[in-house]
Amino acid sequence: MTAKSKNTSDGNDAKPVLSALYITGFLNLMYTACVESYKIRLYAINEYGRVIHEFDPYFNYRAAEYLWANGASKFFKWFDYQSWYPLGRPVGTTIYPGMQFTSVWIKMFILPDWSINDICCFIPAWFGVLATLSTAALCYIAVSSVGNPSSSKSLLTDIPVVSQVTNSVLLPLKRAIEKRLIQSTGSNWGIASQENPPALEAAVFTAMIMGIIPAHLLRSIGGGYDNESVATTAMQLSFFTWVWTLSSANNTSAVILGCVSGVTYFYMVAAWGGYVFVINLIGLHALFVLLLRKAPFERLYFSYTSFYVVGTTLAMQIPVVGWTPIKSLEQLGPFGVFVGIQALMLMRVCEKKYTKIDKWKVRGGVVLALGIAALPVVLYLYSAGYFGPISSRVRGLFVPHTKTGNPLVDSVAEHQSASSEAYYQYLHFICYLAPVGLGIVTLIGCTPASSFLIIYGIAAYFFSLKMVRLILLAAPIASICAGIFLAYVWAWCVGGIFGDNRPSLQAIMSQQKFDPKVDVSSVSEEENDDSWIDDDNSGSKKGKNGKEVKKKKVSKKPSKKVAVTENEKSDPSWIRAVRVGVGIMLLLKGRPQLQSFHATCHGIAHQISHPTIITKGQNRQTGETVVVDDYREAYFWLRDKTPEDARIMAWWDYGYQITGIANRTTIADGNTWNHEHIALLGRILTGPEKESHRIARHLADYVLVWAGGGGDDLAKSPHLKRIANSVYRGLCSEPTCSAFSRGVSF
Repeated sequence: MTAKSKNTSDGNDAKPVLSALYITGFLNLMYTACVESYKIRLYAINEYGRVIHEFDPYFNYRAAEYLWANGASKFFKWFDYQSWYPLGRPVGTTIYPGMQFTSVWIKMFILPDWSINDICCFIPAWFGVLATLSTAALCYIAVSSVGNPSSSKSLLTDIPVVSQVTNSVLLPLKRAIEKRLIQSTGSNWGIASQENPPALEAAVFTAMIMGIIPAHLLRSIGGGYDNESVATTAMQLSFFTWVWTLSSANNTSAVILGCVSGVTYFYMVAAWGGYVFVINLIGLHALFVLLLRKAPFERLYFSYTSFYVVGTTLAMQIPVVGWTPIKSLEQLGPFGVFVGIQALMLMRVCEKKYTKIDKWKVRGGVVLALGIAALPVVLYLYSAGYFGPISSRVRGLFVPHTKTGNPLVDSVAEHQSASSEAYYQYLHFICYLAPVGLGIVTLIGCTPASSFLIIYGIAAYFFSLKMVRLILLAAPIASICAGIFLAYVWAWCVGGIFGDNRPSLQAIMSQQKFDPKVDVSSVSEEENDDSWIDDDNSGSKKGKNGKEVKKKKVSKKPSKKVAVTENEKSDPSWIRAVRVGVGIMLLLKGRPQLQSFHATCHGIAHQISHPTIITKGQNRQTGETVVVDDYREAYFWLRDKTPEDARIMAWWDYGYQITGIANRTTIADGNTWNHEHIALLGRILTGPEKESHRIARHLADYVLVWAGGGGDDLAKSPHLKRIANSVYRGLCSEPTCSAFSRGVSF
């Protein structure tokens, strides 16, 4: 072997090793992000033990215990006589059971020695990690799709009017600037290319953010056994599989992945009522891709059809959902998209069959036939009251200043509008990075898959702005967009080290090493344009009339005019040094912000890890920390000192805990389905003693009243009076019951 061949072999061997180290380093960061996301959710468990938090989680826990003890058949037939006495509640047909089934399956197949209580306490932490991974997977699929062939990868070239301005003004300006840079410095300074997108880097940065961002922590703290703790994972899995479906290579894989996406959507439906957001978002994205022609129609048809048929069919098997996917006005939009896509496919089939007839006549005939068949059916169903109205909560999201009419809902802090301070509190500086990342997707990475991020980002911002509780929806997309921004900055900086040959996980998985310098001498300057707006390297171009024009074949003969060697293609050493130096400077300058973000996340995690059922105080004389466990002691007393059929009257806040811990019958709880019943309870608790006793003795055997502390029942009594007055008019002289409030001493 000659010396020359030996050196070449060593160089080729070194690159795979360096790539492997690079990829391994980022995968290790992903593992670290998962560990961090798990540990940050265990503050409450480490400090207070395996205790369920708040009020609603106790109902969820009690339902999980019932499912484990009685099985699925009895669970769906369960009528709970211990709640909402004397009315009761049909729990089996009014609950989203996904979280309970998940807990029972974990006990059956994974942790049989654990109690249901312990599993319920750890579910939020476990699924916090899974939500982090599924969000990172969504980011990876979206960003990696930028490297796939596509006719357009910028929203600016998709919109008809904007595309003309882009093609006539922005693109020539961009090319002129890049040409000037190359002439003056010998490099285009690493202007963002659509080749070899930083998918792995973006996914890792997304996981590092999503794992600890406060907006996600709010619903995934250990002990907080609430629906959203599982639903966030289910939602991101639904989005991930849907985006993956649009990235499929052929129609067969589109059908398979569409069915998988339908199954993950079914799990989302089973877990949380927020599934309405998921189905509408996917339906809107399918319409977006269809109108802008960002994907082959047949690919979109098979993807959405398989998803919608499987997902909706399975969703309708859940008792609380039933026929609402094709009855509720809130979900008729995705159904309309489904019908529209079927009509378009029917047009295409008819066009192929009747080739001798003008295609517009065929299309008109199909539309007319469908209209004649559908119109009588729709009119009949509408007149029969088949379609349900839009719920008051959803209506309040779209109509400014709309109240639900229920003081219980309107007064809840979670249902108020979000402020700019709330965004910074729950997203920190991520709220400033996310719009930049969304801009990157819009300008240089708008593919059929990644365009979902644009729809997701706009929708999440809109709904979280209307209701602060829904800021949970903004956590994943904010993490993804911020991760994309950081990844592109990282890729530009490390380009000073790797040049154009930055390691790629996608290339390694496909057993190909990415190398953009393959036969670059045979490509003309215009065809080798690494545009950050359009993609001249792949797909087809559009002519002046919007029709696709096939690209000219690249000559295999080298072009003498624009021949480029590897050395000329690479950046000069001083430019590489500048890019690395900028990266080091950004790292040093950004380190305080990163530390502040990390500290803020852990600080908020610690603050929200204090369960309301157990509190800690400090002895003013000795300074000793005292654990105040009065709530549970009171419930234990009721459990041990009262008859099993005893009826306990208390404000609805405590209903779930009374039935869950004391195992006694309550008058009302957090389900708040019967406003009049709660108003009667408020009238009893705030009315004159003799009048209240005459009513209460028919409903309850014991009355539980909390006294002492700023949040006791005395402090809540003005609110109780307002709710009572909303049904029993005349209890107060005016709706706010301000006179009653002034008469209460705190």
